[in-house]
Amino acid sequence: MRTIGVLAGEHIAVAVVDEGRLASAIHRYPDEETLADAPAESYAELLRVAIREAAAFDDIDVIGIGMPGIIRGGLIEESPNLQQLKGLNLRDALKPAFPTSSVMVLNDAEAVAAGIAATRGELGNLVRVWTLGTGVGFGRYPKVEGVWEGGHSVVTLDPKERFCGCGGVGHLEGILGHRAMRLRFLDLEPEEIFQAASEGDERCRTFANLFHRALAAATATSIHLDGPGKFYLTGVNSKFVETGLLHVFLHDMVKMSTLQGSYFEVIPTPDEIAIIGAAVNAKAGR
Repeated sequence: MRTIGVLAGEHIAVAVVDEGRLASAIHRYPDEETLADAPAESYAELLRVAIREAAAFDDIDVIGIGMPGIIRGGLIEESPNLQQLKGLNLRDALKPAFPTSSVMVLNDAEAVAAGIAATRGELGNLVRVWTLGTGVGFGRYPKVEGVWEGGHSVVTLDPKERFCGCGGVGHLEGILGHRAMRLRFLDLEPEEIFQAASEGDERCRTFANLFHRALAAATATSIHLDGPGKFYLTGVNSKFVETGLLHVFLHDMVKMSTLQGSYFEVIPTPDEIAIIGAAVNAKAGR
């Protein structure tokens, strides 16, 4: 089965996937500029070109595309980081170019979760992942129906917590999101915040504790809904996570004995993980 995996966001990365592994080099578009402001029609056209150029064959059986946002039935219902794509049915936009292909568009964090499962031999297990970057994503494998915007979990009732990009109050992304941290500390970059926290700066240490408590709270919610297990942490801001501290806060929040035993692992996830995951989910849902 000829399968293409795609990671789409401010940049596009495409490759051929076979049996849970890359079967071609990754083609990235564009080389330098960002697609953050590309109009919806232009974005869809560039995606069509990127997929066609990456494929070493004319007939593509399955195309899986992971991208940020709430996506159902190929329709991008919301995409806070690519707001111009809201309302675009990406699957329908691609169909004329690939009429015989099965096309699935899914959240990029879901693609990451599937990619981790495929590359770590865990396709038979529950895999959950927090992606910490410009925003915060939550991925789950196996894929189930739902919105799954875990980054917008409410983790505080403080009415002053208004830093989430969607405008919601008290959201996890309003604490852990890269944009949110820069808004909160107008005089410091996230790297400087956590460096100062490690050196004993009181303001920054207080925030670092809030960062970990918020992530523990959102994880505890997942455990109470879906059971205990392993949680992967990835993305550019996962480097700030102190897993020991995270475990301490999580233990305070999950007390039922049958729900004990969860743990965290921080891992790098290059583009290939999400590309593979998008392809795996698309092939399974064909």
